[in-house]
Amino acid sequence: MSTCFEIRSSAADYSVSIETGLFASMLQEPGKDLLIADAWFSAHLAAAGREAILIPANEMSKSLDAIPDLIVALRKHGANRQTGLTALGGGVIQDMAAFVASIYMRGLKWTYFPSTLLAMADSCIGGKSSINVGPYKNLVGTFHPPQAVIIDPSLALTLSDEQRVGGLVEAVKICYCRGEDAFDEYMALGPQPSLTIEQVEKIVDCSLTAKKWFIEIDEFDQAERLLLNFGHTFGHAIEGASHFSIEHGVGVGIGILCAIALGRLIKRDYSVAGRVQILEEHLLTLLSAVPGLGPRLAELPIEDVLDRFQADKKHGTNFYTTILIAESGKVELFRFPKDLHSTSLIQAAVLNATGSIAAPISMSLKAHEI
Repeated sequence: MSTCFEIRSSAADYSVSIETGLFASMLQEPGKDLLIADAWFSAHLAAAGREAILIPANEMSKSLDAIPDLIVALRKHGANRQTGLTALGGGVIQDMAAFVASIYMRGLKWTYFPSTLLAMADSCIGGKSSINVGPYKNLVGTFHPPQAVIIDPSLALTLSDEQRVGGLVEAVKICYCRGEDAFDEYMALGPQPSLTIEQVEKIVDCSLTAKKWFIEIDEFDQAERLLLNFGHTFGHAIEGASHFSIEHGVGVGIGILCAIALGRLIKRDYSVAGRVQILEEHLLTLLSAVPGLGPRLAELPIEDVLDRFQADKKHGTNFYTTILIAESGKVELFRFPKDLHSTSLIQAAVLNATGSIAAPISMSLKAHEI
């Protein structure tokens, strides 16, 4: 299977190619670009005789403090205004490469080769970079789309169950936000942590096709694209409070369950919207495949989760902003006042959702009842 489509962007349209074997082709055909890669690929690159700037794929790497070192490395490799960059790796490498490409000598062209299912199914398109500053996640960033995205689905088979779960969470989030047809198409593909290459190809295509609509209609995150933050406000807080032992996609999955719990706490009745229960059951099934997740959640300091939730950049001066599900089943932007009552609701939603994950799946839906 080979798929290729275009993404419209105000900077310049760019192509997305999905085909098994593209990674091997990249190794065999060096090209002229300067390669920035996840350090995990060091042996593969060395065996192919490819030189690269290697970066450990962790949250410390995608911090503002680490950016000067990457800029210096580019300069030492002779990067100038005509130099193109190729980024090979998951979201951390993407964020760093996109950010540096947008500011180095006022902008370089770059190509992205995502290596994680999360990056393949979600972050590879849209042009956003997000960089941590001190304790604050994704506080700064730019919009600087690549000139091409090249996806080899076979790389997803090298990932851990937790990494594949994270990618599936982001894919189902996008498809759910897009509407019933996209969600039904995703669910019909039988998504589960153990995937075939054919399933990866179809899930990635389904997810990116759904996301394409959001980023083309609202490129700079002003309206419709904001809905794709579903699960992220809670998720980022949980990630940070775990000191990033919980990876991003898994955090988003927990965050979506928190949002569903918050909806019920404010008396939203989801009994008519059957796809809410399907989404909830699917997320609980996926998260049950993450080794040791229950004990990790049990150790989360709730005060730290609350502090990080309250510090999220999406909030206003006097209100919190998050994405909830309406009783119709559609996602919507929801704002509520910064007061003690809201704080108690946030805490209850987190405890409710994390408790449902720790409990057996057969009991988890009962744990959500308010």
